[in-house]
Amino acid sequence: MHPTIADIYVASVDTGRGGARETLCIYDTAGLQGEQQQLPRHYLQFPDAFVLVYDPMDPRSLDMLADIKADIEKHKEKKEIPVVVLANVRARAAPNPVEKVMDRANIWCQRERIKHYTVNAMERPSLYEPFTSLCARLHPMQTKSTFPQLRQVMQNRQKSEA
Repeated sequence: MHPTIADIYVASVDTGRGGARETLCIYDTAGLQGEQQQLPRHYLQFPDAFVLVYDPMDPRSLDMLADIKADIEKHKEKKEIPVVVLANVRARAAPNPVEKVMDRANIWCQRERIKHYTVNAMERPSLYEPFTSLCARLHPMQTKSTFPQLRQVMQNRQKSEA
């Protein structure tokens, strides 16, 4: 059974920073099928990040990412939205065509300043690094308190412990 455009998944991600796990709500669009070459507008306006997936065996899927990225840029309303690209490589992929498509993807991702990862969606450990990195960007570790009173308490505590 293939996911539909409305499938929603929830993931709990450990960023490795020793704090609480971060929760991601993932809207799976299941790719763009047939005549539909653009994501619906509401998918472009509200997300905090985008994970774009392509099949290195199908060069057209990489070409579609450029159009999706252009739509994201057009609708992001001046806010920084992290984007990562995943090459979903299946175990029995033919090396030459896959390498050419992935080389093109690497060049495009470097030009667009997007992180590019090679994963196999059927092997869960291959997905850890991209989603951990994405969570770390979405939820950066807070270094200073925005509350002056709390900052003063923390400074006093550090002085008394020294």
